[in-house]
Amino acid sequence: MRRILVAFLLLLCGVAYGCGKSEENKPDTKPGNGNNGIGNVKRRPASIGIIGDTANVNKAVTGGMVLMGGGTDVSAAFKWMIEKSGGGDVVILRASGTDAYNSYINGLGNVNSVETLLINSRELANNDTVAYIIRNAEMVFIAGGDQSDYMKYWKGTKVDKALNYLLTEKKAPVGGTSAGCAILGAFYYSGETGGLTSAEALENPYNANVTLYKQDFLKAPYLENVITDQHYLTRSREGRSAVFLGRILKDWNIAANAIAADERVAVCIDQNGVAKVYGDYSTSRPYSYAYFIRLDKNKQPENFVPNNKVNWSQQEKALDVYEIAASENGGGEFDVKNFAIDQAKGGTRYWWWVSNGILHKKAQ
Repeated sequence: MRRILVAFLLLLCGVAYGCGKSEENKPDTKPGNGNNGIGNVKRRPASIGIIGDTANVNKAVTGGMVLMGGGTDVSAAFKWMIEKSGGGDVVILRASGTDAYNSYINGLGNVNSVETLLINSRELANNDTVAYIIRNAEMVFIAGGDQSDYMKYWKGTKVDKALNYLLTEKKAPVGGTSAGCAILGAFYYSGETGGLTSAEALENPYNANVTLYKQDFLKAPYLENVITDQHYLTRSREGRSAVFLGRILKDWNIAANAIAADERVAVCIDQNGVAKVYGDYSTSRPYSYAYFIRLDKNKQPENFVPNNKVNWSQQEKALDVYEIAASENGGGEFDVKNFAIDQAKGGTRYWWWVSNGILHKKAQ
C-alpha cells in the first residue's frame, strides 16, 4: 500500500511540473519548415526560416544602400553590407520564394542571425511582431520577385514604416535585387500591368504598361530624385529608362536621375552618398556595368506624346550618362548625393538620345 501511495504522489508531482512549464517560447523544430532544420519560433509570424540567435542584439551600424541588378548575386556586395551591419541581425524580405538566402549570407561573414520573412499580405505587413523584427535588424535585403507585390502588400503599412525607420533614422544598410532594387528609388516602375520592353516604350511613351509612381513609398537616402532599373544590358532596358525619365519630366515637371545595374552587378552607396560598383566575374562577360543617367530640365523631348515614336535629340545630347564597369573590389566612383557626373571616376561618359523611336549612344 505504501508503494502505491508513493507512486501516486510522484505521478502528481510530475503532472504539476509539466503543467507549470510554459510552451509559448519553445521553438518549433519539426522538420519540413523550410528553415534548414533550425525551426521557426512560435508566434514569429511571416518567418519561414532563421539561422542563428532569435534573441535581438544591438550592434553599431553604418548606413549604406545596395542596388543589385538581378541574376547571380554579388557576394562582395553582401560582404560590404555585413561589415556595415556590425555583425548583427540580418533580415531578408520577400513576398514569394524560399529562405535560400539564409545559409548563403550566413556563410559570407559573422552575423548574429539571418532570417527570411515572407510578407505576402497586408495583414502580415501590419503585424506588430513583423515590424519589430525589421526595425531591430542591423541589415535588410529585399529579394527579387514582383515589385508590384511589394507595392500592393507593403506600401502604407507598418512594414513600410519600419523600412523607412531603418533608412532614415537608424541608418542601417539596406539593399535589394531585381524587384527589390526597383522599389528603392523614390520614383519607381511598378510593373503591375505586365512587363515593358524598350521597344514598346520608345514606340509609345504613354503605353499602358508605363506605370510610374513618385515619392510615396521608401525614403532611401540620396535616392529622393532617382529611379532605378535592373537586368539592364541583359534585357536591353536603356530605352525604357529614357522613357521613364521623359515621363517624369513631362508629367510631373521633375528632372529625375536614374541608376541602372546589369545582372551580376551591385551599386554600393556608402553613408556619404558615394557609390562604387561591385560585380561577379563570368568567363562570357568578365564584368558587367552600372549606369548613372542625368537629365537636364532644359533639354525637353522634341516629340513625346501618346501613340507616337519618341524623338528626344537635343543635338544628340539629350541624356548625360556615366558607365562604370563592376569589379570584385568595387569599380569606379560616383557621387550619388549630388549626382555629380563631372566628378565621376573610373568609367566612361556618354551622350544618349532618341531618334524616331531608336536609342543612340556616343562617347563624350
